[in-house]
Amino acid sequence: MERISEAEHAVMEVLWAENPLTAAEVAARVPAERKWSDRTVKTLLGRLLAKGALAHEEDGRRYLYRPAVRKDDYVAQESSRLIDRLFGGRVTPLVAHLAQRDKLSDRDISEIEALLKALKP
Repeated sequence: MERISEAEHAVMEVLWAENPLTAAEVAARVPAERKWSDRTVKTLLGRLLAKGALAHEEDGRRYLYRPAVRKDDYVAQESSRLIDRLFGGRVTPLVAHLAQRDKLSDRDISEIEALLKALKP
C-alpha cells in the first residue's frame, strides 16, 4: 500500500474505530479542531481509495467506506519503514536513541524488559 499522509491517517483512524461509514459520518467523527468541511473529507476519502487503503460500496445514492487494510498491518508496515530508513533495519539503535533522549519512562523500561524476557527462550 502507498504511504498515507497525516491528514489521511486522521480519516483512517475514524474508520478503524467504526465502519462502514458514509462521508458525512466520517466528517462528523473527525476531531473538531481540524475544522474540515465535508468536501475536504471527501477529497481525502478519494485519495485513500486510490491508494488502496479504503474500499467502498454503494448504498443507494451514497457510498459506505471501510478500511481495506487492518490498523495492525499498517502500523507494522510504517514501523518497518521507519526502522529501515533511520536505523538500518535494526531495532536496537531505535531503542538506544529513545533512551538517550529521555523518551523512556520507568514504566516503558519495565514493559520493554518484560517483552524481552517473554521473547527469550
